[in-house]
Amino acid sequence: MKQSSKIVLIGCGAVGSTFAYTLLVKGLVNELVIIDANHDKAVGDVLDLNHGLLLAQPMKITAGDYSDCRGADIIVISAGSAQRPGETRIDLLKRNVAIFRQIIDQITQYNRDAILLIATNPVDILTYVTYRLSGFPESRVIGSGTLLDSSRFRYLVAEQLQIDPRNVHGLVIGEHGDSEVAVWSSVNLPGLSLHAFEDDPRWAISTAERKRIEDETRNAAYHIIEKKGATYYAIALALVKICEAILKDQHSIIPVSAYLHDYHGVSDLYLGVPAIVGLHGIEEVVPMNLLPEEKAQFLQSAEKLHSLIEQLGI
Repeated sequence: MKQSSKIVLIGCGAVGSTFAYTLLVKGLVNELVIIDANHDKAVGDVLDLNHGLLLAQPMKITAGDYSDCRGADIIVISAGSAQRPGETRIDLLKRNVAIFRQIIDQITQYNRDAILLIATNPVDILTYVTYRLSGFPESRVIGSGTLLDSSRFRYLVAEQLQIDPRNVHGLVIGEHGDSEVAVWSSVNLPGLSLHAFEDDPRWAISTAERKRIEDETRNAAYHIIEKKGATYYAIALALVKICEAILKDQHSIIPVSAYLHDYHGVSDLYLGVPAIVGLHGIEEVVPMNLLPEEKAQFLQSAEKLHSLIEQLGI
């Protein structure tokens, strides 16, 4: 674990400001710098956070500019155009790519050694865009991926089985979005594989219930945006989890958006897959055994993103 650590946050909208607050409560870093196109918003957030230092953990929190990227261990990018009610993540693509061109150009003037952690949607494509524009090694460009989707999935499975979500293990992979893949073959509880007990009425989840859980997982963001305008609590927790794995060199297996080399036939693309995350970023992508239908869905997800990236000409 690093003795001294610094995170720069770019973009303090709903996700960014909630991430900053969660980071303060967690006491994870020594220094946090917030950068936003609306500097007054960044200053206001910094003041608000600093007023809580007495009640949290000691750390330095400032509003800055891109020159403050110097010396940062992790640069978290949550800036971009917000997702609107009824709008898909892919609709955000062209607007956010233009924003990212400006952001990455300014980051790389001051720091070429940090880990870049991307949260802005569509996150897989923007992580790929960041990788191409920054020239950083693939291991040091990470997207939040399907960590949030997997958390939603595990919560819904736990709700169905009436158990603690922390006791449910299972993954969502592929795009963080409409083509994501719930890997039911990976779902297990301590000492119990759901696949092995699918004939036991206590543990069996019917085809209809599985479909409902998949749909609710996939459409969770849309429902939340419809109700309150944005999602930010759970994704902030997910981002802090990834930062913690990096700064504490935990070697945690996390479903992040990682660059793929012939992963079930997919290459030159960022997608949500389990990966070992530590001090130097993505240390290793973890292989998965997929059922034929799961692999087919994963390949469809990859093809969708490949097609969109080709249109960008990155």
